[in-house]
Amino acid sequence: MIIAVDGPAGAGKSTISKLVAKKLGIQYLDTGAMYRAVTLYFLENNVDFSNIDEVEKNLDKIHIDFLNNIPFLNNIDVSKQIREKNVNDNVSAVSALAIVREKMVDLQRKMSNNKSVILDGRDIGTVVFPNANYKFFLVASVDLRAQRRYKEELEKGNKSANIDDIKKSIENRDYIDSTRTVTPLKKADDAIQIDTSYMNIEEVVESIISYIK
Repeated sequence: MIIAVDGPAGAGKSTISKLVAKKLGIQYLDTGAMYRAVTLYFLENNVDFSNIDEVEKNLDKIHIDFLNNIPFLNNIDVSKQIREKNVNDNVSAVSALAIVREKMVDLQRKMSNNKSVILDGRDIGTVVFPNANYKFFLVASVDLRAQRRYKEELEKGNKSANIDDIKKSIENRDYIDSTRTVTPLKKADDAIQIDTSYMNIEEVVESIISYIK
């Protein structure tokens, strides 16, 4: 069984998907973390995103895996590093590269082979698994998504977090994700849309589970 959960940044995809996976006793695959891990590697190794030959050469040096939902980049736990601002600011640009998406989609399909999995991202229901058993598209207003991210930053102890900067970052990611030529953020025609703006986490989880037979 494949469950696809798509939507823009800050809509609650990862949090919701993890809880649904736990309740259903299935595996959760954080595809966003995979793109973030690639971005982190490129930044740490000064890879020029505009140089496709350089990008391709470095992609061959990247190994991504998960252990208990923790992302590992070349056998190193990068769960904290991939959430930092420099990665946030560059992940959409890296994700827009066709060669990166091809490699990640292939890896996502291999990781999900012969398993019951819930995956979240931007193109799971449209590209990665167009024949997924269940498809959901989570949405929320930009202001509410920014507030959520701002709260997360404060909870992590980031006192320098600025909600206006976070909102601008989300708006920029929305624009890049929605307008890129390669697998843009898009709701699958047969996906069930859920507006999470005024729902708590448990309500969204229960809503999704109610559709799964």
